[in-house]
Amino acid sequence: MDLYKFAFAEGLLLLRSLLGVELNDGDGLLGETVSAMEAFVRFADKKADQPMERSPRFHSYAVWTIGLMRALNELEESLFAARYFAERIGEAHWHDLTESELLDYNRHIYFEKNAYIRIFSTLDKTGTLMNELMELRTERVKPYFSYFTVLRRLRDVRRHTDLADQLTELKDRYQPALTRLRERRNMEIHYMNAELKDDLKSSRIAKAEVYEDRKLDAIADNLADLQQGWEMVLGTLYHVFQFAGNRLRQTF
Repeated sequence: MDLYKFAFAEGLLLLRSLLGVELNDGDGLLGETVSAMEAFVRFADKKADQPMERSPRFHSYAVWTIGLMRALNELEESLFAARYFAERIGEAHWHDLTESELLDYNRHIYFEKNAYIRIFSTLDKTGTLMNELMELRTERVKPYFSYFTVLRRLRDVRRHTDLADQLTELKDRYQPALTRLRERRNMEIHYMNAELKDDLKSSRIAKAEVYEDRKLDAIADNLADLQQGWEMVLGTLYHVFQFAGNRLRQTF
């Protein structure tokens, strides 16, 4: 295991070691994605060492990619912890929860929020790197842009069409779940606690005794959305860094 993969694995130990759970071995698409990111970092480092005008930019690419590996790690950890604590909750209503289940529910909510916020932050970091690496100049179209703006820009400029098609297919496949996750993210960041939205709609939050008897959030549905969001992020990073690594490899 090389330096970058070791660092990724050590990061995964953070929550799992606290909870007494074995380390994720990083097999499958996760392992392939991390390997593609590691390869890109190595190519970018080699480019940065060459005496050329753009060498500092390649060093930045390497640093940004290591940051994305950390972001992927943190997202995976958050999803794992949200699912771990959800599985410890056996009841569907507040008034049926034991003290330990209530504590696990609050822990679940904490990591669930962390996960859906990180889904979009990781995508946006990916978009920033794509914009620089492919010289898309998305900031000329929109000064403050998201990953999805970069993807539209990639399609509009009609370059790297194979990559654009792969990323668009992923976006479209997971669009319903991403829309729900975005609504929860926006509610949490801009308005109020996302898990209390249904209480506001039904006006039940006004009375504490009714609040205590309310049903819990649709935990299984929310976790299913998170899983789809994770799969979309992981697939996006895989395709982006397969493309980026191949592109740098051809320049040696």
